[in-house]
Parts: sequence; C-alpha cells; structure tokens
Amino acid sequence: MSAEEPLFRIVRGVPTAEELAALVGAIVVRTRPAAATAPAALSQWARSARPAGAAPFAGPGAWRASGLPR
Repeated sequence: MSAEEPLFRIVRGVPTAEELAALVGAIVVRTRPAAATAPAALSQWARSARPAGAAPFAGPGAWRASGLPR
C-alpha cells in the first residue's frame, strides 16, 4: 500500500461532510484496541471478611486449629 493510496473510498453516493466524519469516527473507534478494565475495588466490609494468611491447612489437628483465633 503506497502513501498515495487511500485507506478507504466511497463507492456509491455523495456523502456530506458530517456523514464522512461519522464514518471515519466509527472506523477509528472499531480499530482502536480495547482498554483493559480495572478490577472492582473491594469495600472495607468485604476485605475484613477475608483476612490475609487465613488459608486452611490440612494435617493432624487441623480441625482443632480451625476454631482457634489466628
């Protein structure tokens, strides 16, 4: 594709400046990569329900240790 060759062309009809601008805008939006969405922040209420390091462990006495404070 050379620098002189257009990226797209109108085959039929005579678009107005507004119609042409809308077409270019739609093409630009569709070819832009999608932005990654940020993960939703947890509220203090939800965060307090999952203490850091409170992973259960298996082994002898695990059932007894599950009821003890950490």
